[in-house]
Parts: sequence; structure tokens; C-alpha cells
Amino acid sequence: MILRQVHLWLGLGLGVLFALLGLTGSALVFYIEIDQALNLPAASQGAGPAAGWQSAEWDRALATGRQHWPERGGEWSFEATGEGGLIPARYYPPSEHHGHHAEREMVWFTADGRTIARTATWGDYLMSWIYELHMHLLAGEIGSQVVGWFGFVMLALLISGIATWWPRGSWRKALAFKRRAVSQRRLRDLHKHFGLWSALFLFLLVLTGALLALPDVKANLLSVAIARPDVVPKPVSTQESGYQISIRQALNAAHQALPDARLAFIDVPDGGSAPIRFRVQVSGDPHRRFPGSFVFVDQYSGRVLAVHDVRRGNAGTATASWIRPVHDGSIAGLPTRILAVLIGLSPTALLVTGLLHWRRRRTARRHKPSIHHHSTGSKS
Repeated sequence: MILRQVHLWLGLGLGVLFALLGLTGSALVFYIEIDQALNLPAASQGAGPAAGWQSAEWDRALATGRQHWPERGGEWSFEATGEGGLIPARYYPPSEHHGHHAEREMVWFTADGRTIARTATWGDYLMSWIYELHMHLLAGEIGSQVVGWFGFVMLALLISGIATWWPRGSWRKALAFKRRAVSQRRLRDLHKHFGLWSALFLFLLVLTGALLALPDVKANLLSVAIARPDVVPKPVSTQESGYQISIRQALNAAHQALPDARLAFIDVPDGGSAPIRFRVQVSGDPHRRFPGSFVFVDQYSGRVLAVHDVRRGNAGTATASWIRPVHDGSIAGLPTRILAVLIGLSPTALLVTGLLHWRRRRTARRHKPSIHHHSTGSKS
């Protein structure tokens, strides 16, 4: 009885947030594809081969971007999609605030890097707004904390639901769905089955989402359970000003450091002591778009300053590399992405069936006729 009440009030208190995160998460599984479909005129421009390790298009795109945004100190991040067509990039204007929540302009260059096909401020177009809603509830770091900690409470909601259902007798009866039963019973059975068949996947999605929202908690939990993940190095260039080498020169140095890696992102500072950073995917790294290996190149000398290769990391690093692909459904390609979309819809189904069942029970109790016992005298 206590578990049932815990499950009920957790569901009533967190149901809307759970459903919101599930729906937005489902939309984000195909984030890039949906965004391209919504912006077909831009996406159809500048068809061409994919830029890679030896391409001159990166330097052309950087020159085009710096001409369009000439203020000093802005940072650029170019994405190597490996698919050809537009080159996606992020421009970070000069700011004291750096990191995940920094202001940025999303820029798409034509495949030759000579023209800007599309620009949009992050958070102002649909898919980026959905991303901010899902990850941060549109509230920055505070929102991340809310999502992360409430994620652990949602795990308690899932566990209490399974514990409440767990059969004390016949499993066949516990798993039954009575189609001809009264509507209240059908609602309960629907809620039960939505929960049962999605519980394991929901648990994984919620747990990995909470860990992504709380990176410090993730590191502490992994350090206790397995090993603290290796820290990504933060080297600096040998000087703070001077002539910056070309991206192509830096690419050659990085490629020699990790010749079997696939290029994912190129992060280029505008002066200062920061290095040029390459994010790359090595064999065994499960996430194609956001892999966990890096090469840092001095932006003035072209010397490799540091290499972070997840293959050389400990068990905590290896485990951490699987958290994002499990959460976004990319772990096994298209089938698991589709599964992630469907699982993301289940919190809404659980909210609707659970709420309707609870309201009908309350209504039924309110209108239940009172039974009065009248005593009658015996006749002599």
C-alpha cells in the first residue's frame, strides 16, 4: 500500500516533466534530419564531397567566417560530417563565458567553404529550442541540475511501479490484459503494459540522461563503481600571439599523431594561448558524432601538444564513452534510434493512462453509495 502511494504521488508530481523530456528526446533522436527537412533550400546548396584530413575547404570556410564576423577573439568549431554537402560550424563570439551554455551562432558553409548558406542563433530555431528544452528546460545550468536530479527521482518512480506490480501469485494473471473488462480496469491494464514493456529501456534512457546532465556526479559514480574516467588534458600553446598556422597544417600534425582516427570536429581559437583542438573517433569508440578522443596542436608552431586516446584510457573512460550513444539511441544505428523514439513516447502514454485511471477511481469512490445498517426490532 505504501509503495502504491509512493508511485502514485511521484507519478502525479513528475508525470508532466517525464512526458515532456520523453517527447523532446524522441524528437532529438533525428535532430539533424528534421532540421535539414525544415530547411531544404539551404540544405540543397553547395553539394560537394565531404571535407576530410587533407581538405583545403576548412581554411576557406574559416576565412569566409572571419570575414563575415571580423571581431577579434571569436572561436570557430567545424563539424566533419563525412557525408558531403554543407559544412556545419559554430561561431562563438568573444565572451568571458565559455562552455556548453555559451552564446553561439550556427553557420552552414557550402561544400567549397566559400559561401555561407545559412545562419541561425542557437536556441532561436526549432530544433535547437527543443534541445535546450530537453537538456536544460530553457534555464541553463540550473535547468541541467533540475533535469539531472529529477532524473534520479524518475528512476525511483520506475522502480516503485515495477515493485507495485510485482506478482505475489500467478504471473499469468499479472500479465493479463482484459479487453472486455470495465473501462477502469482496461486503463489500469494499459498503464501496466506500457510500463512493463518499456521499463528497462526507460531506466537506461533516464539513467544515462541524468548522468549526462550531471557530469560531476557521473565521474564520482564511475570512480566508486569502476574507476574515475581519465581527464581530458588542457594544454596551451607556447605563446599567446603571433601568426596562426593554417588548419591544413594542424590537420597534418594531428593525423600523424592518430593516423587511424576519423575526423569529427575542428575547434579553432582566434589568437590567445588555446591550441587548435581536433575531436576524433578511434576504433572502439561507439559515438560517431561526439567521440571521446582529442588531439591538441599548438596554433603557432604546429607541434602536437597532447593526445587523448580513449583506447588508452581506463575502464571508467571506456564505460563513460557508452553513456551518450545509449541515451540518444545511436548505439546500434537506425534500429535503436527508432526504438529510442518509441520509448520516448511511453512516458506520455503512462501519464495519460495513469491520470485517467486515478481520476476515475476518485470519481467512483465519490459516487459510491453509502451502506447504512438499520437495526430492526423483533416481533413477539
